[in-house]
Amino acid sequence: MRILLNSGILFKKKNYVKIKKISSSDEVLISTIISILDRHFNEKYGTHGGSKLPVLAFYAIYKSLISEVGRYRDCRLAPLGSHTASDRTSKSAGDIQVMKDDRVFETVEVKLDKMIDINIARIAYEKIARFNPERYYILSYVGILDADREEIDRLILKIKERHGCQLIVNGLLRTLNYYLRLISDPKNFFDEYIELVKTDTELKTIHKTKLKKLIKEYKL
Repeated sequence: MRILLNSGILFKKKNYVKIKKISSSDEVLISTIISILDRHFNEKYGTHGGSKLPVLAFYAIYKSLISEVGRYRDCRLAPLGSHTASDRTSKSAGDIQVMKDDRVFETVEVKLDKMIDINIARIAYEKIARFNPERYYILSYVGILDADREEIDRLILKIKERHGCQLIVNGLLRTLNYYLRLISDPKNFFDEYIELVKTDTELKTIHKTKLKKLIKEYKL
């Protein structure tokens, strides 16, 4: 038991990377933040864990949205779960769950290297039928599979008619860019993202070191 405990402490220390928050007193351009995130997400790390990076970015942006945007008044974020469970076996509605009155109000499912196809949309339908959110977002870094667009559109209409839920499929960076324009200080969002990356136990050292290098490169 002591050996396991010591191993866990050693891993935590080894996995810790000190990343400073933005030091610039000037306003940081949204385009700069998007460029850093794009490179951080798209790096070929050669290990698993990188798919959680955009999840952390959306968790950070929703923290700002909940405190600033009227739609999310009286809402809270459910704690982030493990990103290793499959969509079908996961007991949550999605990667990010916005809660209101102890029910799932809005859900975000994030895909880094998977195109949104009809199978992913159908899994979302199962989650919608179970949790009944008002909106369900599926956001992908690589976009939507063209061959499945019409079938996905038909499913979106079906979900709206039967459950009243809006299933929204969109690009990951495009959505982040839009959300950053809604909040008062994108710098606060990015500092929150830094903190989430720094403290996440599923990420590897290489993911954290890359962000540290990017911040230094962009002189933030």
